Amino acid sequence: MLALVPDAFGGRGGIAQYNRYFLTAASTAPGIEQVEILPRHAPDAFTLPPGLRQVAPGEGRIGYILQALSMALSGKIGVIFCGHINLVPLAALAARLSRSKLVVQTHGIEAWGNPGKPYRRALESADLVLCVSRYTRAQVLSWAAIDPERVVVVPNTVGPMFTPGDASDLRTQWGLTGKRVLLTVARMDARERYKGHERVIASLPSLPGDVVYVVLGEGDDRARLEAFARDTEVADRVLFKGGVGRDVLIESYRMADLYVMPSTGEGFGIAFLEAMASGTPALGLAVGGATDALCDGALGIAATEEDFHAALARQLVAGKSDPLALSAAVAARFGSETFTACTRSVLKRLLQG
Repeated sequence: MLALVPDAFGGRGGIAQYNRYFLTAASTAPGIEQVEILPRHAPDAFTLPPGLRQVAPGEGRIGYILQALSMALSGKIGVIFCGHINLVPLAALAARLSRSKLVVQTHGIEAWGNPGKPYRRALESADLVLCVSRYTRAQVLSWAAIDPERVVVVPNTVGPMFTPGDASDLRTQWGLTGKRVLLTVARMDARERYKGHERVIASLPSLPGDVVYVVLGEGDDRARLEAFARDTEVADRVLFKGGVGRDVLIESYRMADLYVMPSTGEGFGIAFLEAMASGTPALGLAVGGATDALCDGALGIAATEEDFHAALARQLVAGKSDPLALSAAVAARFGSETFTACTRSVLKRLLQG
């Protein structure tokens, strides 16, 4: 399998994480002897699991294209995996030239509208289209002329390091002892304002004074959100902590009383899983792919936009009920064993025609 991806090992963000989990699982599928990965970006150091090989990308866009086609034509590729719809024309060409099967991964908002003729025709040539949620699958089928049987949902997964635990030290370090903590982990990108930071900040004035909002993530929209918090007169109750390492991220999930991300544009929302696997209840909107991560309200809280503030207030009163039970339920539904079995199943079906 040749994987053409924007990010994987050494990459950042939810899509890079999904690619890492998927390609690791794919390397164990019957019929897949090795997975070769060609990322567009890999800024961080990484360690590869057995059965995977990641190469450094060529210089610039043209260099990447030439390297992808060269690897596809090496004579040993049987499956092309396209990790993002932006790469699907190149992946379709590589699959056609190498006579390989084509698997296309779709995630969220970038696949919800018709991306244009070259992308649509390339995706329609795929042998298998994977979607992280039912909503994304429905959107893809609304604009692509492709057999529904070739469009399959493979939900996100959550790593085993996300478990409940004591995070009182982090609360002390951040001055949050005795506070009720709301947490959002998401990029603050001016192009992704659908994440819902503003909606949470706007709710703070009507919530009890011991409620504090912690925001983790980076992005060019942070200054605007900080100004909005000042204008709303809650700047002293909003902590922007920037990007953090994995250990601090896990501790942050554990110490929060409620993970909240009222996003209107999630393809899935892996942060919901990470929070709940860490024992912290999660609140989102019943919009887009977030309903899959929240299991339609069976695992997390899926509120309507109109009921969001009331749902937030109710959950703050309810607090954490049983962190271990919540974590176990998430692991059973979205854990690595379930994800690996699902990945192996769809690839087995693909390779058997």
